[in-house]
Amino acid sequence: MLQKFNPKNKDILVYVNGELLHRDKAAVSVFDSIVQNGDGVWEGLRVYPQGIVCLDKHLSRLIEGAHALAYEKIPSKEFIQDAIKKTLEANGMSDDTHIRLTLTRGEKITSGMDSRLNQSGCSLIVLAEWKKKVYDFSSGIRAISSSIRRSIPQYLDSKIHHNNMMSLVVAKIQANISGYDAAVMLDDRGFVAELNDTNLFMVKNKNFFTPFAHACLPGITRETFILLFKENNISISERDMSLAEFINADLVFATGTNGEITPVTEIDGRTVACDKSFLIEIKNLFEKKLPLLCESI
Repeated sequence: MLQKFNPKNKDILVYVNGELLHRDKAAVSVFDSIVQNGDGVWEGLRVYPQGIVCLDKHLSRLIEGAHALAYEKIPSKEFIQDAIKKTLEANGMSDDTHIRLTLTRGEKITSGMDSRLNQSGCSLIVLAEWKKKVYDFSSGIRAISSSIRRSIPQYLDSKIHHNNMMSLVVAKIQANISGYDAAVMLDDRGFVAELNDTNLFMVKNKNFFTPFAHACLPGITRETFILLFKENNISISERDMSLAEFINADLVFATGTNGEITPVTEIDGRTVACDKSFLIEIKNLFEKKLPLLCESI
């Protein structure tokens, strides 16, 4: 499910450190930490006519991640929100838009790993593109388990939405080579953590389950679905689950900001049951809630 170039994005303007630049000229310094060390935090935002879904939660996670990584001169929520507003207005965007929001440690005075070389504060990038939802709900996705394990806090805490994503990239490459859409990533003990780019849920006997967020990002869309199930008196639990449990589930689906919800129809060559009518009910619950989650800027 390779995303395609949208011609509407040919002349978009990108916000980089206070300037709106044509995509061909939008760049950061070769001394920026994102170039030097992959040192940045990011958020994916989805724009609807009613606003941006869970904007405040996304901005909080971005700023908290930067604080956890000891960034200095972190911009305020208000500053970042203003940058987003300027970018969307400059591009005439109000729907069908995905924003890649990136905050880096900033530019170094000379190349190196030492964070003390960063003396100018953070770099802020707002990249907004016309983009449809990444997954096709009607067809779903096929997944294969990856040999790459998802990071645990002992190494690099997945609660920080950082740009150091090489393990996810390699897992996705394994899926590509195998002819699958996504990779199921396990934790260090062999339990399912998430897909390489989205969180996972499974249903068994009308009970909903999702893996503990020990070795995965506790996604904002994941949280939205958990709260949605509780509001509708649907049983939902977090626990350790093996691949075998997912393969034998009554329904498996993935959730994420840019895909919302999509069924996982196959894992490691085995067909996964998919009660489409039941899944549509879940999707309808989410779509009914969606306008209430959008925040205007």
